[in-house]
Amino acid sequence: MSHDALVALKNPGFRRIALTSLLVTLALLMQDVVLGYELYNRTRDPLVLGWMGLAEALPYMALSLIGGHWADRYNKRTLWLTGHGLMIVSAVWLWLVFEDVPVTFTLQEKIWWVYGVNFMNGLTRAITGPALHSWIPLLIPPTQYGNSSAWTSASWQTGAILGPLIGGFVYALAGLSWALGIILVLLVLGGVLIGLNAAPYAQPTVIERPSVRESLREGIQFVWQNPTILYSITLDMVAVLFGGVVAILPVFATEVLMIGADGLGILRSAAALGAILTTILLTFFSPMSQPWRNLLWAVFAFGIATLVFALSEHFFLSCLALFLTGAFDSVSVVIRETLMQTLTPPEMRGRVSAVNGIFIKASNELGAFESGLAAKLMGAVPSVVMGATVALITVAVIAKKSRRLLRHSGALAT
Repeated sequence: MSHDALVALKNPGFRRIALTSLLVTLALLMQDVVLGYELYNRTRDPLVLGWMGLAEALPYMALSLIGGHWADRYNKRTLWLTGHGLMIVSAVWLWLVFEDVPVTFTLQEKIWWVYGVNFMNGLTRAITGPALHSWIPLLIPPTQYGNSSAWTSASWQTGAILGPLIGGFVYALAGLSWALGIILVLLVLGGVLIGLNAAPYAQPTVIERPSVRESLREGIQFVWQNPTILYSITLDMVAVLFGGVVAILPVFATEVLMIGADGLGILRSAAALGAILTTILLTFFSPMSQPWRNLLWAVFAFGIATLVFALSEHFFLSCLALFLTGAFDSVSVVIRETLMQTLTPPEMRGRVSAVNGIFIKASNELGAFESGLAAKLMGAVPSVVMGATVALITVAVIAKKSRRLLRHSGALAT
């Protein structure tokens, strides 16, 4: 499929959204790395890392469907700015807490405030996520959905590369206070940038519905009755929920690989580096010629790479394995996002995005809690081996259940 690899970026509205996604991802990934390292260093308890993820996942999953309903009915720009403003307030408070202003906080109080800020971020991202994802298709024609999905993923992955690197090195060189200050500046810049997008881009398609409950039911029912969307987000959820290792990388850094905060930043960035390089390739070589086959192979390879990481005791091999997990995950992300944009009616994109967001949060943040709990009970290495095995079994089960999709895989791209 021949096309202009930069076509979506030529749209100024989409370009601002992609850059905003980069800035916000930089900030939040920096925050995860520096706070995770700080708290684990001071407690030596991997479950603390798990609770950080769970504190964000639960409110997101509870409010996400409402956020999707609002995104389908109200101004997407206003929703995003409101949620982002709350995120900035939380970042300010977090900086004050670790600066011991206005009072001196104990370690346990600081831990609870970190949980509280993560809880608030979960609430705000339940609002901003569906609004942003349903906003993008209003800016571009359907022929650019695949290209926009690739660039949206690339902007996120760039932030995921640079965020941990910057966070780890700033923490090591200047300390936690400077890192939290930079995080706040990045969030403010993201808010200013998205505010420049003209409001008319964000006008929703208003359709009268009898009730909020009926609106939410329609979104869930649409996903449940569409096997392509349901199976694709299920694959992602199970693979990352059980096979994800990001949350317990501080454990591997300190107890398996014997590296410091800067090494942890490199580990966190390795997967994102693989993802962004692959995503850029996907803007030139689309994976949508045989999307379902490519999706299954990508998730299978993700599980194998995770298994290699679990068994590695060498820093270079661990980085390579994480690099490959990011590369294969980026293929599945681009395919899933393109299928969702293509197969979902415009008036339902907010709610379908919210359902997808719940699956993603279940995999990422609940996965962080599962990883922390499993590492505490079983040890870090056995927990990741078990998770990778579960991911591989899931691919086999869904491949068997989706044989019809494999036979008609090429038709999914049209």
